[in-house]
Amino acid sequence: MDIYSAKIPAAVVAPVAPSAATQAQLRKSARDFEATTLTEMLEPMFDTVDMSSSPFGGGDAENSWKPVMVQEIAKAVAAKGGLGIAGPVYTELLAMQEKMQQKSKGGLK
Repeated sequence: MDIYSAKIPAAVVAPVAPSAATQAQLRKSARDFEATTLTEMLEPMFDTVDMSSSPFGGGDAENSWKPVMVQEIAKAVAAKGGLGIAGPVYTELLAMQEKMQQKSKGGLK
């Protein structure tokens, strides 16, 4: 028997694509990951801004809400394409999902 006539499990030959709902969840996870990454990058920048001379005068309340503001800015940037991290992350999540499906059907060892 040569390699061309060997039986190949169907899961290896024709992987099942994740459902539309799963793909939507993976896209959301990728965007959330990018937003979290952007938040981590923006926080130090906003920590260096002197808010004492701002229209609201700084203070404890402003410091309490600053992380929320930074997070929302990061989400808005990620929603508009951000740094381009979400696309490759989504592709990798999708590949991992397909590999898990193949494994669960006995296609991979």
